[in-house]
Amino acid sequence: MRTSKAVSYLLSAILLFGLFSCKEQTKEVGSYQTVATVGMIADVVRQIAGDKTEVEGLIGEGVDPHLYKPTGSDVKKLQSADIVFYNGLMLEGKMGDVLVRVATSGKPVHAVTEAILKSDDYVISDEEDHYDPHVWMDVSGWIKASQVIGDSLAAHDPANIDYYENNTYSYIQKLNKLDDYARTSIASIPEGQRVLVTAHDAFSYLGRAYGLEVRGIQGLSTESEAGLKDISDLVSFLVEKKIPAVFIESSVSQKNIKALVEGARAKGHEVKIGGELFSDAMGPAGSYEGTYIGMIDHNITTITNALGGKAPEKGLNGQLTPH
Repeated sequence: MRTSKAVSYLLSAILLFGLFSCKEQTKEVGSYQTVATVGMIADVVRQIAGDKTEVEGLIGEGVDPHLYKPTGSDVKKLQSADIVFYNGLMLEGKMGDVLVRVATSGKPVHAVTEAILKSDDYVISDEEDHYDPHVWMDVSGWIKASQVIGDSLAAHDPANIDYYENNTYSYIQKLNKLDDYARTSIASIPEGQRVLVTAHDAFSYLGRAYGLEVRGIQGLSTESEAGLKDISDLVSFLVEKKIPAVFIESSVSQKNIKALVEGARAKGHEVKIGGELFSDAMGPAGSYEGTYIGMIDHNITTITNALGGKAPEKGLNGQLTPH
């Protein structure tokens, strides 16, 4: 993850070379095999491609992609796939070499953030100039990623172009509805309490899009270490601002968040754990929370209600599992 923008651009260039070199190798008819690195991407491919392709996701629920190391089985799946989708912006840092090898072999390999990366004012970077890859936290950003997926599927399987275009349009309408829900829900939180404190800095796009101040104990990658000063400073912040809740993440250790709660209590301020958020991985496979829309619906609903706002207990679509 700790890779410079220059290296990231180089990786993108190599992968684009692989993409262009195989542009003509498309399938006219029949089923084909798609591999996606993370669940958020695999879900969008399934929504748009329907039964036209078999989709294999490599990194499952509760697994941290920053720390994930590809297995021999993963490499075989990537090599045997007809088309590959990955996030980019160095989310899959430890998988980068494998993706380069697959792309340069002549297989279509697509970074779903390729359209976003072209907008220099959109992508967030940290103080060390590392990209923030968590673009799915802003639904408007993931709409752009979904369009890349739809366009790429249509180019790969032109016999079904109308099918992909219609499904992409329908799915983006659902995402627009989710985006509106996120904005109005977060706006219901009292202004002084619109502060999101989590285990690592995965929610900056969400904060920027919907008006939340975001504080993460660790940096953009969970490979970074949180020091005692980081925790101490956040404890003082929680006490001073009287923040009512902090949040754990499904794919990150809870120990630092629990240290915040205990530290605030020692200073006379009770702060609760407002719930578990999905950051780098979705919920259980087969559940509503195991879809991208369900993941974001869960996060927005949980954050809103824990920080004093008003959102339906079962979320936008009435499908959330009550906790």
